[in-house]
Amino acid sequence: MNYTTQMDAARKGIVTKEMEAVAAKEQMDIKELMDYMAKGQIIIPCNKRHTCIEPNGIGSMLKTKINVNLGISRDWKDMDMEIEKVNNAVKMGAESIMDLSSYGDTRTFRKRLTQECPAIIGTVPIYDAVVYYHKPLKEITSQEWLDIVRMHAEDGVDFMTIHCGINKETAGRFKRNKRLTNIVSRGGSIIFAWMEMTGQENPFYEHYDEILDICQEYDITMSLGDACRPGCLKDASDISQIEELITLGELTKRAWEKNVQVMVEGPGHMPLNQIAANMEIQKTICQGAPFYVLGPLVTDVAPGYDHITAAIGGAIAATYGASFLCYVTPAEHLRLPNLDDVKEGIIASRIAAHAADIAKGIKGARDWDDQMSTARKKLDWEAMFDLSMDPEKARRYRAEAKPEKEDTCSMCGNFCAVKNMNRILDGEIVNIYDE
Repeated sequence: MNYTTQMDAARKGIVTKEMEAVAAKEQMDIKELMDYMAKGQIIIPCNKRHTCIEPNGIGSMLKTKINVNLGISRDWKDMDMEIEKVNNAVKMGAESIMDLSSYGDTRTFRKRLTQECPAIIGTVPIYDAVVYYHKPLKEITSQEWLDIVRMHAEDGVDFMTIHCGINKETAGRFKRNKRLTNIVSRGGSIIFAWMEMTGQENPFYEHYDEILDICQEYDITMSLGDACRPGCLKDASDISQIEELITLGELTKRAWEKNVQVMVEGPGHMPLNQIAANMEIQKTICQGAPFYVLGPLVTDVAPGYDHITAAIGGAIAATYGASFLCYVTPAEHLRLPNLDDVKEGIIASRIAAHAADIAKGIKGARDWDDQMSTARKKLDWEAMFDLSMDPEKARRYRAEAKPEKEDTCSMCGNFCAVKNMNRILDGEIVNIYDE
């Protein structure tokens, strides 16, 4: 029996090799997995042309996945450096790489990713159109926007962020309801500007069915972009954000009618107390389609530390329904991240994802923590290093302050509670001071 997309296969009861791989990773019965996929609540982004991919599933009932944004820009043109970031990100456990290149030979970089990288590859075609056509924004035609979508599909990307929720109606409401930080989405600001200058409808909204046909042909997951995501706490959960989300819910249903897999993008900057409610609203409006969030960043005043503000929000968001976290680095709002920034961002995001998986009761999630606790009880330093999310840093920190005795650390020494409890429970004498 033939199928067009992973969703189509699930609805027809066809088990694909990608489903088998995901079911094994997630320790989930494949029939249960297929049931969620048929309803659109689990996706397996996997372009038919991305043959080196190692498939991963995204859905709130699975382990929380993380995405890493990379790419060349006018101020940072080193393609080899970006590839090194990609390779490091995959080694550190990132399941997805999003190419946000906005300068130079973007197609060569994109093709290199889909030919060499086993992670899920995502792109934002609207950026590439501006680079590819080399002409003023207002002169790009509706057809040219669509042609870039097809080019990315042919190049093998697994998901595309398409800013189709900001149509003329939502743009008008945005202008009537003033914001502190306006539109902070790059793609959203570009298409808004194009609509304002040309007076035309958003081509991604107007020709949505044509885009879905391309997605169906290559089995590309539609990532419905949040052009109106809040860029500061004051703008969180406002009319523009919620109205766009309603439009995205309608577009989700239309995609499912064509067996196109969908995830929905979300905030943004948001106070802690609004995150859980936003996750519930999204799940309701978009009928459980996987939610892909940037952060959310829970405060606006920590430039240089926004990997922390995002990890706090990400852990809460994933606990209450988000299934895909876009990492944020210490360089957010400041500059393009370097290799160290990428590492810090990935680790922070992985901590958030894992913490949420424990809270959600994902099968096997806490086993890792229990293994670490067992190693700590035994004072087995090598096991602790091996089990660490960042073994290199754990080893380095201990080596930088080597204790006098191997069974302690330089913080507690002979006062080590673990060591002393082990000894007293084994019937030994504990002196502490004169040992």
